Amino acid sequence: MYILTGEDSERAPLDLVTLIVAQGEASPMAQPEHSAVLRLCGTPLSVAELSAYLALPFSVVTVVLTELLATGLVQARAPIVRSALPDRSLLEAVMHGLQKL
Repeated sequence: MYILTGEDSERAPLDLVTLIVAQGEASPMAQPEHSAVLRLCGTPLSVAELSAYLALPFSVVTVVLTELLATGLVQARAPIVRSALPDRSLLEAVMHGLQKL
């Protein structure tokens, strides 16, 4: 069972693939979960990865992240959509063109 106390507010609209990036450091008085998230998110991690690394349920992680988002200590980013990436054949054509230079 997990209990986090704090303000009773709406949770941030996060899903399992939302990327989280730390924007600051934890204060010495920060909750252990907050410190752990900030330490892990020096590079972008998904909410699912955070949940696994912290061994906490998704619902608990979203509560922690909502608090960190409210204070500006983390930033949530939409995941990279696969269809937004360039086509492999286009990349290969550019690479071959550069090699001919």
